[in-house]
Amino acid sequence: MKKALVVGLNNYPGCELEWCDNDAIAIKELIESNGDGSPNFDVISIINSCSQADLNIAIQKLFADDADIALLYFSGHGYGEGGGYLCTTDFSEANYGVRMTDVLMYANNSKCKNKVIILDCCFAAKMGESLLLNNSSVLGAGVTIIAASQPWQTSSENGSIQHGVFTDLLIQALKGGAADISGNITPASLYSFVDQSLGAWQQRPVFKTNISQFLPIRTVNAKVPRCILRKLSLYFENATDEFKLDPSFEYTNTPSIEHKVIEPYANQKNVDKFKELQLFESVGLVEPVGTEHMYFAAMESKACKLTALGLHYWRLSKDKRF
Repeated sequence: MKKALVVGLNNYPGCELEWCDNDAIAIKELIESNGDGSPNFDVISIINSCSQADLNIAIQKLFADDADIALLYFSGHGYGEGGGYLCTTDFSEANYGVRMTDVLMYANNSKCKNKVIILDCCFAAKMGESLLLNNSSVLGAGVTIIAASQPWQTSSENGSIQHGVFTDLLIQALKGGAADISGNITPASLYSFVDQSLGAWQQRPVFKTNISQFLPIRTVNAKVPRCILRKLSLYFENATDEFKLDPSFEYTNTPSIEHKVIEPYANQKNVDKFKELQLFESVGLVEPVGTEHMYFAAMESKACKLTALGLHYWRLSKDKRF
């Protein structure tokens, strides 16, 4: 079971924002289902306006009870003093909104297995600021924070894309940019995609976590189907093995195609294996030995071997639970 609270607030008196509602709507639409259309998160959304009391209650409800993942996404104004606030649209100098320390307390005390907090607001990393001082006890078990900017930075909106800069990258990541070979998108891969996509002069995201194993936030079509990934351990019995190739693996090496052919001619059984090995090579799991291309590895009777990434998936392929 996965549940999410998605918040996008624009209507701040005297300091209105433009695209936070767009941010929240886009995130909601993406996480409600996986890439194949299957159900994903049960989402409650708050758009444009929200009082401090209502947002506080909604966050408490999100982290109450139990779930595999409870995810909070907030796009709006943030305030940096006093430990930081998620600003609500009824803010005042006496009460800016929901304290970030309170949000973290709700998450730390939650019985949900994974608690993911994603903030696209100014001073977003205030929630994890004490972590930056190596006070790791602040973050409870199963809690992950992804913040759009450093504790001292603002978070930018971009009118040309009608989204926050951070959330626009988050959207690309959730659509598949952050997916691994199996099609899984995790909090760690989301952060990595966003961080690598930002320029050197742009705001820097923050990632803090206290978790041993991530559950996917969303899945998309796998780059390599799992039924094929499982064959890695069939092609390579040992991690250091090389899989021997010869011209019979190359489908164009047949007398029916007018060009120079080499014996042994294309063999359909080997051709099918070679297509799978080429698929492994296309996603960085396998590499040819002694040449740059798999085609020449076959035509010159060379071999292919596992890469470092391939070794990781080779180990997984030997696990009956994979």
